[in-house]
Amino acid sequence: MFRKFLKRLPKEDGNSILDWEEYYVEQTRHLWSASQRNLLEELVEPVPELFRDIARQKIAGKIGELALQKQKKSITDDILIEGYIRATPKRDHKFLIRTLEKKDIDLTPYQPLLDQ
Repeated sequence: MFRKFLKRLPKEDGNSILDWEEYYVEQTRHLWSASQRNLLEELVEPVPELFRDIARQKIAGKIGELALQKQKKSITDDILIEGYIRATPKRDHKFLIRTLEKKDIDLTPYQPLLDQ
């Protein structure tokens, strides 16, 4: 609860962390395909249901931020995976790795991000 309060406090630019997350999600909502939404749902599945919406918002916000920075016309698996890695703590990457291996997705391009 206290962390959410801190995320709601405005930063130097006048917007809070949650404001930016919401902005990126809204700006990129039209870029998501059904398969990308399903993959995101699959990746946030291990998060307890009580916190799943918050985790989904944080991860989708980071994915949206990356998509806008890279001027993508749609959310791709690459952007989704990179955003997930950047938005989550290292301890959560084990589940990502297992899920991607089940889907036969090559982890080589993401290894530098996973090693950080």
